Amino acid sequence: MTPQDRTDHSAGILLVDDMEDNLIALEAVLASLNEPLVRARSGEEAMKALLRHRFAVVLLDIRMPGMDGFETAAHIKRLDQTKDVPIIFLTGTDSDTGYAFRGYATGAADYLTKPFDPWVLRAKVSVFLDLHRKTQQLANLLARQQEHTEQVSSRLATLEKQLTRPTPDLPEIRIQLENLRALITSDQAD
Repeated sequence: MTPQDRTDHSAGILLVDDMEDNLIALEAVLASLNEPLVRARSGEEAMKALLRHRFAVVLLDIRMPGMDGFETAAHIKRLDQTKDVPIIFLTGTDSDTGYAFRGYATGAADYLTKPFDPWVLRAKVSVFLDLHRKTQQLANLLARQQEHTEQVSSRLATLEKQLTRPTPDLPEIRIQLENLRALITSDQAD
């Protein structure tokens, strides 16, 4: 992955677990979603991946050597470019019941215990993928509207400048006004 991947409109699913068997199981469950699956075997690897690539959701194991899931989630939520990435915590059934509360307090969107129901996990991840796509569509729409607003403002400024001349070129101003009306009308039709 290159730094440009971070701005790519596609988004993957980050799988963070120190156990190879768990990563294989997650890949098997999520492969049918046809989204990029990126592995990280530690919190440190996860943070590096998050800085290089855009993710729709992070599946994060709690119990890992070094930086555990809670610490990793805290780092994710502190960074501007990753703070809005939803986190689903995954942990073994023998885990402390306080883990769920701590996970949500850290900023997790959800919390599942292992073994998890593959259908439930796939459905939850699908919701976050859909939310990510809709967020991207909205961001693209807002960017186009901003560009349109800047074009209209620029043309209006040109017309105002022409009108302040001692002898304005009225036929030219009329043409520019018609072009501006057409631009506004065509944008409203979209």
